[in-house]
Amino acid sequence: MFGNRRKAFLVSAALVGGAMLMTACQDTDADTDTGAAGSSSSAASTGGAATPSSGSSAKGGGQGTDEGADTTSKGTGDGAGSGVDTGDGERAAVEQTCGANDISWSTRSETQGGGYILITAKAKAGITCYLPAALPTVAFGSDGTEAGPAEQSVGRQIKLTGSTTAYAGVNPKTTNGDGGKELDSIIVGVGDADPNPVSLPVDTITVEDPIVTNWHTSPADAVPFS
Repeated sequence: MFGNRRKAFLVSAALVGGAMLMTACQDTDADTDTGAAGSSSSAASTGGAATPSSGSSAKGGGQGTDEGADTTSKGTGDGAGSGVDTGDGERAAVEQTCGANDISWSTRSETQGGGYILITAKAKAGITCYLPAALPTVAFGSDGTEAGPAEQSVGRQIKLTGSTTAYAGVNPKTTNGDGGKELDSIIVGVGDADPNPVSLPVDTITVEDPIVTNWHTSPADAVPFS
């Protein structure tokens, strides 16, 4: 009797143990599946974020290159045909215009043509600039009396660099008689807009209705005949 009960108990225990083992296996499989699914989801999420980021970067680089190329092209187009009128129907390239402070100045008195002042201009060391095709601005005295043109047309622009020298001649008095004012300096600028005109010493001169030539590369061409 006890033997039969013992057998029944063992059988029951075996059945219970088998059921628990099966449940444990099922739980383990479920955890494994859940972990794999989570990893797969995470990888997919990461891959999805990386792809747009990479594409956005490449697209941004492309846009930058295209815009830069367009800007360069537009700049080249806008510059075409630019220049300054040389006075004879031709155009010269626009370069850095000289200012009075870019130049080493000197003056000397000459006797030709009834007497005049020769202004000499050279670029300072290391500077290259252009004297425009226009009269130099020459003024006298505290009232700023300006010299008028001694020539009927403006000359060519002159490139000042190294030993290149430009000359302009000033006749301080073009009238007859004893009128005028006595001065010992002149004010010279490269055009009316020059922000830094210079004062140049000269011998005592009488000023009345002064005139000035264009810039020339030969002193012989800078004689201001009235």
